Amino acid sequence: MEAARTIFVCALIVFVAAVTANDDYQIEGPIEYVKAEKVTHLQFYLHDILSGPNPTAVRVAQSNRTTDDKSPTPFGSVYAIDDHLRVGPEPNSTIIGNAQGLYLVSSQDPSKFTIVMYADFELTTGKFNGSSISVFSRNPVYMKQRDLAIVGGRGQFRMARGFVLVQTSYFNGTNGDAILQYTATIHHY
Repeated sequence: MEAARTIFVCALIVFVAAVTANDDYQIEGPIEYVKAEKVTHLQFYLHDILSGPNPTAVRVAQSNRTTDDKSPTPFGSVYAIDDHLRVGPEPNSTIIGNAQGLYLVSSQDPSKFTIVMYADFELTTGKFNGSSISVFSRNPVYMKQRDLAIVGGRGQFRMARGFVLVQTSYFNGTNGDAILQYTATIHHY
């Protein structure tokens, strides 16, 4: 009987300690409720330049299979990008941000040229200055229009999700330079 009483007292002490410890983690102040979801639409042009003295995209790795430039596709090549985002397709249009990240050439078939892209698109002017969206998606470049997944964001686009419709505005098949129209639909809080 004495052992049962001792176990009961010990259990009571542990219970009181647990309840007291939980009081240390109470939230002080008003509870902030979830904000309403917003939808933002943006349109801009990504200028991906591989040629000239100041390219914005450079190959940083390649497959042993594509070490010569005679390969029909640069399958397995990885490019680092620091591309300008501009208001228009013209090379001298206003810069509104930049895209930094990587893309991997993931297709072996040159007629179905596809990349997998991870990039952070940061806006550096206007209402969303300092905010960005993160894109991580397969990009079948051979298609006239394709959509990429928005998987996150920073600043005013925290917890962003959505999609970007991409269309090629200009492509130079000789040097790889491209200008792409991006139309983003961003869901954020």
